[in-house]
Amino acid sequence: MLNLSNFSSFFVANWKLNGNMAFINDYFDALNTKSQNCVVVCPPSIYIDKIKKNQKNIFAGAQDVSKFISGAFTGELSAEMLNDMDVKFCLVGHSERRQNFNETNDNIKLKIGNLINNNIIPILCIGESLEEKQNNKTTEVLTKQIKEGIPKISNNENTIIAYEPIWAIGTGLTPTINEIDQIHIKIKKIDDSLNNYKILYGGSVKSSNSKAINEIDSVDGCLIGGASLKIEEFNNIIS
Repeated sequence: MLNLSNFSSFFVANWKLNGNMAFINDYFDALNTKSQNCVVVCPPSIYIDKIKKNQKNIFAGAQDVSKFISGAFTGELSAEMLNDMDVKFCLVGHSERRQNFNETNDNIKLKIGNLINNNIIPILCIGESLEEKQNNKTTEVLTKQIKEGIPKISNNENTIIAYEPIWAIGTGLTPTINEIDQIHIKIKKIDDSLNNYKILYGGSVKSSNSKAINEIDSVDGCLIGGASLKIEEFNNIIS
């Protein structure tokens, strides 16, 4: 498992259901590999083994993992299989998985445990909907997702949290710098054990706002969706 303390900032590209071999080749030909930050690229699983991991701070990540270890579960990929593919990070509990595939906190906890046991760092995605935000339930929602989704074996050395408000994903909307700071501080106060966790921000991150976001003391990097598919944008973000 990678030593998270070796990096001051983390930038995670979530390609979602996008990309092909031509795209990957062009992408890595143009990618800024001199970034001193930890850069994680999460392509569709079929392309994980094509991610060029020979550069010092470039790592392969997965977008999801099975809650099962092995067995008759057609279409699933286990944590052990991801480890065989040299995957170092894995997104877990992304809002699109929660909404579109009925991901539950119980399943997320199993997945995180499997990943840690296979030396893969889970990136737990948490966030509230616009309705929950408007009803002042942000802290309640995030607390439930964390307390029900993080297993006892998780700690600040083997697990990362990514705060990604659902209402900001792909909408162009982002919380203010102060709001991001306050939410990240609140997350660390949910439980004493969370105080030293790396916490990333995600949700309409782009080159025009990433610098200001990453300069917030409580933010340890960014989870990037759409902007990570535009190599010039992504290079500006990770530089």
